[in-house]
Amino acid sequence: MISKNSIDSGTNLYCILGHPIEHSFSPIIYNSWFKDFNLNKIYLAFDVAPKNLKNTVIGFKAIKVGGFNITIPHKEKIIKYIDEIDSTAKKIGAVNTVKNEDGFFKGTNTDAIGAENALKENGFTINDKNVVILGSGGAAKAISSILVKRAKKIILINRTISRATNLAKEIKKKFRTNIEAKINSKHNLEEEIKSADILINTTPVGMYPLVNKSPILREFLHPNLFVFDIVYNPPLTQLLKDASGIGCKTLGGLDMLVNQAALAFEWWTNKKPKIELMKNKIREFLVKN
Repeated sequence: MISKNSIDSGTNLYCILGHPIEHSFSPIIYNSWFKDFNLNKIYLAFDVAPKNLKNTVIGFKAIKVGGFNITIPHKEKIIKYIDEIDSTAKKIGAVNTVKNEDGFFKGTNTDAIGAENALKENGFTINDKNVVILGSGGAAKAISSILVKRAKKIILINRTISRATNLAKEIKKKFRTNIEAKINSKHNLEEEIKSADILINTTPVGMYPLVNKSPILREFLHPNLFVFDIVYNPPLTQLLKDASGIGCKTLGGLDMLVNQAALAFEWWTNKKPKIELMKNKIREFLVKN
């Protein structure tokens, strides 16, 4: 972490916006990388309610914030408050990283590649697989964008069926893929997971501090299922505990978190951080805390 003595009038502010935000490891990650490269920058986390998002972005531009990340629930809404989004963010329809280019706020999305790299690093292929995705927000959009070309079928399950339906229509229009939307009910969860090869949780269910919650009943899981939970705090969610307990292969959100953060850091600074060292650092932090 950056010491107080290293902060001065020339220190450039970077941050993350979310609601809630107390679960975030982003300050640990980025401040460590800023220190590694001896950069006069500091990274903070801000809890911003949706009604305050516009004014927050206006304020960031006024104080010349160097860049910021966006997490739940702002990844889609942020688009109308920044100046431009790149082709990646346009294709996905969500932004998780913004860069200040001489007063011009430009957005991108590093979630998709971060998730894809996490899956590859852990030796899992999505070719011709049946995938169930829980949630229909910005993360679901990003992850769907990497699955569409290779997955056999994608089922989006969400509490609000209109959100899932709209996302399914959007993805079909862009990618012409086999994707359906279903409302989150016990019947739909049980039936769809029976034939699924991959289950991906993009909802905040199970995230700190509600660490004993799972979006899926344990009895709906089966040993042939690969379970990917993008929640990273705690690193071993209740869903992952239940899944590994019956023999499923699992992947937590830490790999995706650090991979997408590395892409954002490189975009901001033109420097490549040490990804594996950071994963180990966070694991050590979690053991101590």
